[in-house]
Amino acid sequence: MTISFGWSLDFTGATRRLATVMSVAFLGSALLVPAPAHAADPYDPASDMNSMYNTTAYTGATAWWAAGYTGAGVDVALIDTGVSPVEGLATAGKIIYGPDLSLESQASNLTNLDTNGHGTFMAGIIAGRGSNAQPGTYATDMADFLGVAPDARIVSLKVGVADGGTDVSQMIAAIDWVVQHKNDNGMNIRVLNLSYGTDSSQSYVADPLAFAVEQAWNAGIFVVAATGNEGYVARTGSLTNPAYDPNILAVGASDSMGTAGLADDVVAAFSSTGSPSRYVDVVAPGSHLQGLQVPNSYIDATYPGGRIDTRFFRGSGTSQAAAIVAGAAALAIQRYPSIDPLTLKYLFRSSAHVLPCGGCSQRAQGQGEIDLAKMLALTPYTKKGALPKASTGTGSLELSRGSEHLTRDGVVLSGEQDIFGQAFDSAAMATAEAAGNSWSGGTWNGNSWSGGTWNGNSWSGNSWSGNSWSTGSWN
Repeated sequence: MTISFGWSLDFTGATRRLATVMSVAFLGSALLVPAPAHAADPYDPASDMNSMYNTTAYTGATAWWAAGYTGAGVDVALIDTGVSPVEGLATAGKIIYGPDLSLESQASNLTNLDTNGHGTFMAGIIAGRGSNAQPGTYATDMADFLGVAPDARIVSLKVGVADGGTDVSQMIAAIDWVVQHKNDNGMNIRVLNLSYGTDSSQSYVADPLAFAVEQAWNAGIFVVAATGNEGYVARTGSLTNPAYDPNILAVGASDSMGTAGLADDVVAAFSSTGSPSRYVDVVAPGSHLQGLQVPNSYIDATYPGGRIDTRFFRGSGTSQAAAIVAGAAALAIQRYPSIDPLTLKYLFRSSAHVLPCGGCSQRAQGQGEIDLAKMLALTPYTKKGALPKASTGTGSLELSRGSEHLTRDGVVLSGEQDIFGQAFDSAAMATAEAAGNSWSGGTWNGNSWSGGTWNGNSWSGNSWSGNSWSTGSWN
C-alpha cells in the first residue's frame, strides 16, 4: 500500500502521479552527509510571501515568539519518511530518532534518513531552526530558516521509503510506539503530526488506524491529520483516514494569494472538502510553501524544478497545512503545559478566521483559517456537549488500506495480515492498545522489528502518493 502524504506537486500545471517504484540505490550514502549552510544564497525570503519567514508572520506565530513561546520543552512526533539532518534541522538535540519501521530499515546507510524528502520538509515547517538563529531575534531573522515552533524537538519515526511506500500496519505500529514511549528518556511528546492518509472504505468507528490515533489523543497527545488533496470544488469523497475521525483535528489547506494578510486568503483548490457528516476542522497555509530540501532525495531528483536555490524546495498540500498547525500546537502547549487535546482543539477552532471567499463553505474551511495572534489572546476552555462516537478498532485492516497496496514479486499485501505476513486480529490489537501494551520491547503483533528478522525491504510501493496528487506546479 502506498499512503497518501497529503502533499501536492506543483509541476507545470499538470496532475502527475509518480511512476512505479524508484530504486533507492541511486541515493547511495549521500543522505548521510548533512547539507552545508549556504549563507550567501540569493533567495530572499522577505520578498517571497510563501516563505516561512512571511508565513510565520502573517499567521501570528511571531506574536507567540515575542511573548516568549517558541515550543521549548515540547516534542512533536512525526510519522513520515524520516528526517535528514540538513541545515535548519542540524542543531544538537533537534531531532530524536525513534525506531525505523520502514522498508529501508535494514539498509544501514538509509536507516532513519529521508530518502523521499517529504518528512524533512514537514519537520522544517514544524520546528526548523537555522544553526545561527538566536532566541529573541527569531521574528526578524531572515538569514536562518525557522519553523513555526523553532525550539520544539522532532521525534521522527520513519515508515515511508523513497517512493513513499508503506503499509497501514506500519503506521499503526508507529502510533502505538509513540503512545507507549511518549515520556521515555526525557521526552515530552505532546503533538503527533500525520501528514498522510488512506482512502479507507470503512467507517472510522471500526477502523484500526482511527482507533490508534484515538488512543494517542486519549493519552494526552494532540493529533493533527492532513485532510487530503481531492479538491473542494469537486466536493467528492470524504476526508482521508485518519482525518475523517472527528475525535482528532483535521486540517485543510489555505492559499495566501501571495499577500501578507489573512483577509484575501482562500481555501486551496486542492484541499479536500469532506463529507456532510465530517467537515474540515480548520485550514492553514499550504500553498507554494518554502521548505527544506534533501539533496538527492527522490523528490529532489525527480522534480528539480521545485528547488529554490541550493537549500530549499517549494510544495503545496494539506501536508504542509497540518505541519503548520502541529508547530502552532507546540507553541500553545508550552504556554499551557496541562492543556488537554480537546481543549486545544477548541482553542484552534474558536480563534479561526472565517474565509469570505466564494465557494469556501464550512465543509471546505471548517471554522476557518488559523489565526494565531487571535489565539494568543484567548483563554482556553472546553466546550460542553456530547463527543463524537469513539472507534472500536475492530474493523478490517484491509479496508483501512483503501485502494492501494504494497507488492512483492507480483504478490499483493492484502487481507488481514501485517507487513510481515502475520495474521492481524484487530480486536486483540485494540485490546492491547487500550491497555498500552501493544509493544513489548521490540515486538509488535508478535513480530520483531529489529535485527535480521525484519526483512521488509523486499516489499515495494506502487507510487509515492497514491491517487492524491493535485494539480499545480513546482514554482
